[in-house]
Amino acid sequence: MSYSTHETRPFPLSPTKIHVPDQVLTDLRQRLELTRLPDAVGNEDWYYGVPRDYLQELVDYWRGGYDWRAAEAKINTYQHYHVEIDGVPVHFMRRPGVGPNPAPLILTHGWPWTFWHWSKVADLLADPGAHGGDPADAFEVIVPSFPGFGFSSPLTDRPDLNFWKVADLWHTLMTDVLGYRKYGAAGCDVGALVTAQLGHKYADELYAIHIGSGLKLTLFNGDRAWDLGGGQPIPDGLPAADRARIVELDRRFAVHLAAHMLAPSTLAHALSDSPAGMLAWILERWCKWSDNGGDIETVFSKDDLLTHATIYWATNTIGTSIRLYANNNRYPWTPSHDRLPVVQAPTGITFVGYENPPGVSTAQRVEHFCAGDRAQWYNHVNLTVHDRGGHFIPWEIPEQWTDDLRRTFRGRR
Repeated sequence: MSYSTHETRPFPLSPTKIHVPDQVLTDLRQRLELTRLPDAVGNEDWYYGVPRDYLQELVDYWRGGYDWRAAEAKINTYQHYHVEIDGVPVHFMRRPGVGPNPAPLILTHGWPWTFWHWSKVADLLADPGAHGGDPADAFEVIVPSFPGFGFSSPLTDRPDLNFWKVADLWHTLMTDVLGYRKYGAAGCDVGALVTAQLGHKYADELYAIHIGSGLKLTLFNGDRAWDLGGGQPIPDGLPAADRARIVELDRRFAVHLAAHMLAPSTLAHALSDSPAGMLAWILERWCKWSDNGGDIETVFSKDDLLTHATIYWATNTIGTSIRLYANNNRYPWTPSHDRLPVVQAPTGITFVGYENPPGVSTAQRVEHFCAGDRAQWYNHVNLTVHDRGGHFIPWEIPEQWTDDLRRTFRGRR
C-alpha cells in the first residue's frame, strides 16, 4: 500500500513487518488436532455459554481452512513499528495521513479486541478524500496494541499495568517518541478509559478525544467492582421489560468481569494451553457483545474471528490481557487534578442502541446520559447515538463512527 502524503518531516522510526514463526503455527495446528471438547447436550440456545457444535466448526476451520499467512499479508499492507517505553514493549500500526495537515490521532482498543479491530476505520480517517470526504479532516493514524495484548508483548517487567498507566505510555509515545506537539485520541471499551485519562491528565496537549460510551474513570474502583449491581438485588416493581434487560446485561458482562478481576491467572493457565478453550472464552464476548441479530458471522466472518484469535494465541497474551481487569481494580484510579469537569479535553461520545440501559430507548439515550452523573465528568461537545452497532463500534459501523469522530475534531485541530 502506498500513500501520497504531505508530511513535513520524516517519520522517526523504521517499520518492521508482522511475522508469526512457522513453528508457532505448526504447534497451533497440532493442538487443534488434539482438541477434546466436553459434552454439551441441551445448549443449542447458548443458555450455558458457547455451544459445542459451533465451536467445533470453528476449530475445524482454524486447523484446516483458515490461512493466517493471507491475513498477515493484509495486516502488513500497513506500516508496523515496535518500540520499548519504560520497560514495556509497544507495537503500533500506522496509516499516514493524506491531506493538507493531517492531525496525529491515537486509537486504543480494549478486550477482547486487537489493534486490527480498528482496520475498518484507519483508511477512512487517514484519507477522507479517497472516500468521499474532505481532505482537511485527514488524520495521521497511530493504532497501538494494548500492552500485554498481541504484539505488544511479552509484558514481563510491568505486571502492574492498568488503563491509567497505559495513558502515560501513550503520551510518551506520541510526544517524546514520535515528536507530536499536540494530538488527538479515541478509544472504545477499556480503550475509552485510556482515552478519557489522556483527556483528564494531558488535556492541554490534546486537540480533543472521542470515545464509545462515557464511563467514569472510577469504574474499576471498589471492593466489588466486578458486580454490576453493586451487591444489590434487582428492585421489586420494575416493568417486566426493564427487569429482563437488567438480567440480560448481567449475563452479557458479569461473567468475564468477575473471573478477570478475581482469578485471572487461574483462568489463564487453561486458556494459554488450549487454543479451543481460548477461542471459546473470547468467542462468547464477540457473539454476545456485537449487534449481530443472533448470527455472529454477519459481523465477524470466520476468517475475522480467527485472525483476532490467532493474534492472541500466537503471542501467548491471553493471560496478560485478562490480568488488566485485576490491575484496574488493584491499583485504583486517582485524579491528577481537582478541576471540573474531570476530563477537560473536548469530548465526543458515540452511543449505540444495542447497549441502551434498561428502560431507555435509542431516542432517549443522549438525554438520559446528560441527566445522569456521568455527563458531568466530561467536557462533552458532540454526543451521537445510532440504532445499529454493538460494543465493537468502529468495526460494526465504521462509517458512522468516523463521521462522529470527525465532527468532534472539526474546528479544534
